[in-house]
Amino acid sequence: VMELINTILLVGLFISLGECRLVKTTKSIDYQANNCRKHSALLTDFGAVGDGKTMNTKAFKDAIANLSSLAADGGAQLIVPPGKWLTGSFNLTSHFTLFLHKGAVILASQAESDWPLFPPLPSYGKGRDAPDARFSALIFGTNLTDVIVTGNNGTVDGQGAPWWDKFKQKKLNATRPYLLEIMYSDQVQISDITFTNSPSWHVHPIYCRNLLIQGVTILAPVTVPNTDGINPDSCINTRIQDCYIVSGDDCIAVKSGWDQYGIRFAMPTQHLVIRRLTCISPDSATVALGSEMSGGIQDVRIEDITAINTQSGVRVKTAVGRGGFIKDIFVRNFKMDTMEYVFWMTGDYGSHPDNGFDPKALPQITNINHRDMVANNVTISAKVTGLNGDKFTGLCISNVTIKLAKEPKKLQWNCTNVEGVLSNVKVEGATSKYVNPQPCDLFTKKETTMQCPFPEDKLPIDQVQLKTCSVATTL
Repeated sequence: VMELINTILLVGLFISLGECRLVKTTKSIDYQANNCRKHSALLTDFGAVGDGKTMNTKAFKDAIANLSSLAADGGAQLIVPPGKWLTGSFNLTSHFTLFLHKGAVILASQAESDWPLFPPLPSYGKGRDAPDARFSALIFGTNLTDVIVTGNNGTVDGQGAPWWDKFKQKKLNATRPYLLEIMYSDQVQISDITFTNSPSWHVHPIYCRNLLIQGVTILAPVTVPNTDGINPDSCINTRIQDCYIVSGDDCIAVKSGWDQYGIRFAMPTQHLVIRRLTCISPDSATVALGSEMSGGIQDVRIEDITAINTQSGVRVKTAVGRGGFIKDIFVRNFKMDTMEYVFWMTGDYGSHPDNGFDPKALPQITNINHRDMVANNVTISAKVTGLNGDKFTGLCISNVTIKLAKEPKKLQWNCTNVEGVLSNVKVEGATSKYVNPQPCDLFTKKETTMQCPFPEDKLPIDQVQLKTCSVATTL
């Protein structure tokens, strides 16, 4: 009898253990966002297959179309689980969150037919690679309110190699696509996600307001041009912070339209904060202002920046025909290591969309401030060249230490058509008698210590308080 009882108990234990294995446990992952959503859905609920081979464009479109109906009822979030989700272009919607779990990879299709064609941007007039059409971004949105692209460091992979080859061979009839482009939108958040291998620019917000980009990683081969990291373009009230970018082009390029088209569209980029950025870009700038800046760039605050093996720090790029302005730029707490240039500003960046630009449209470059900077292993301290009859004015550089490379250029400060002031600027390590490390005479040198200004007020975007939201994950 006892043997029978023990056998029954043992069988019951095995059954219980089996039942435990069948029970799914659910936990939630917290994330920070402008707004939390009332509703959630998995991409797999709409037939998606994450094998890296199945095309999931329809699943993304069906999911977003379905969830868009919930915008008025607390909004919705679409959760992309771990896996490789091959897709063509798809559009976002308002009051919506796209959340990529760790291990989730959105793979961009390499077939041109999976990328719709759009007309050129109105502030550009022409495409950058080809005069007429441009390909839609992989993840696109326009005229949206309250849209979030975030995750637990999931990845968007543009698989850009075929596009790079076609561009080099001049086989494209339209401008290459970006990975993420959001237009004419308000309350946009892009955070805690990795973008890599874009056909061209990685993240392109344009004509947007109240934009937050943080915790973003961008990785592209340093040998591939036009793979800019983040390009805020005619955007107002923007914060970019805590980002890591490796690129073959500018890590961040601030823009506002191209020549006569940008002048006519007349939407500046202004009230922009860039902080705690790490950049690696051997052939381009940490932060570029321009060259397409015809709508104007104003009130840009750049601080706590690290540049490693990068061509230049904050670079001003403009040209005859641009018009517009770059003014009220403030830079502080900048660490550089292995740089070609520390300061680089040029008025002869002369690419144009067509021959319709006005040669009398001269840009206004004024009130550019740099302070509290250390640069090691530098080839050239500064190249600052304004335009004849259109000087760059109000330049200020203070509390800067530059340590030259073993073989620096002979001309360390190349200055024409500029006016400004220097204070406490040290250039060290020039061992050759043929190298003159002294700043150029076009800058007034202040013997007494002074500091270039940096605004202490907070912009509206810095007043935004994020909420703690959550997504459920089933194990």
